[in-house]
Amino acid sequence: MTNILRFLVIRLTLILVTLFSVSIAIFAATEFLPGDAASLLLGQQKTPENLKALQVKMGLDRHPVERYYKWISRAVQGDLGLSPRSGASINEMIGRRLPNSALLAFIAFGVAVPTSLAAGVLAGIYPDSRLDRFLSIGSLLTISVPEFIIGVLLMLIFSSKLGWLPSSTIMLPGETITSKPEVLVLPVLTITGALFAYILRMARANVIEVMESNYVRTAILKGIPMRKVVIKHVLPNALIPTVTVIANNVGWMFGGIIIVEFVFAYPGVGSLLIMAIDTRDMRLLQSTAMVIASVYAFSNLAADLVYGMLNPRIRYG
Repeated sequence: MTNILRFLVIRLTLILVTLFSVSIAIFAATEFLPGDAASLLLGQQKTPENLKALQVKMGLDRHPVERYYKWISRAVQGDLGLSPRSGASINEMIGRRLPNSALLAFIAFGVAVPTSLAAGVLAGIYPDSRLDRFLSIGSLLTISVPEFIIGVLLMLIFSSKLGWLPSSTIMLPGETITSKPEVLVLPVLTITGALFAYILRMARANVIEVMESNYVRTAILKGIPMRKVVIKHVLPNALIPTVTVIANNVGWMFGGIIIVEFVFAYPGVGSLLIMAIDTRDMRLLQSTAMVIASVYAFSNLAADLVYGMLNPRIRYG
């Protein structure tokens, strides 16, 4: 077995064990949430008799271990079951919203990564310059402010005050995200702000470290043009560690955009998770959380693979 294959087997095994542990934690946590879907669904019409009947129909009368086993055994086969509250297929509910979240994450990622890398490289090449101080202070402020506050501020400025952009992504029947691209601008800017700051700071630190290395100083003393030194020596070595940060932020986006989607009423997986919590739809909540956890786990695996390919000094196993 080659090193790369051994690495994949070990990491996939760890991912499966991790996801299994996460599924138990998610299921156990939902058991402690107050109320249940049956009580919420009946509302003021609730009586002991019809509550009991609905709980039996929804399977809420069964032992938690039995309910967990039934849910997880079907989930590993790709069948997330039906929503106890709406009766709709959870696979279809997530399937309709996952592309929206993926589109939002992809655009934010595509904007944040190149701009933050370019800014981080410039700040690292010219440390303590006005540009470096401006970017460092700006990134520190961005990291310190929660995403939902950034989103609210952007709405106040560009929607309420200036009226340039819509404040929410509520869709009319027949409309899609791609048919109204303007609704993506504020959510993308909100996510990009956090991503930009993290990646910029990592890229800047790595560039400064490489610029202070002996081989770079020697190349500069030999009279090699700075542009050639940066492209040939600085970038390949400085950006490799940044790949891990970038990939970790891929996983963060599918978890962190939950709040962003909620703020902008964006029809993605994050807002679906919030809706499941609000309606006490436990099966939908568990399934959506597992999808987000799976995306995070496999994005980290992809990051390790890319890191190993970019860095020849890394050997799997």
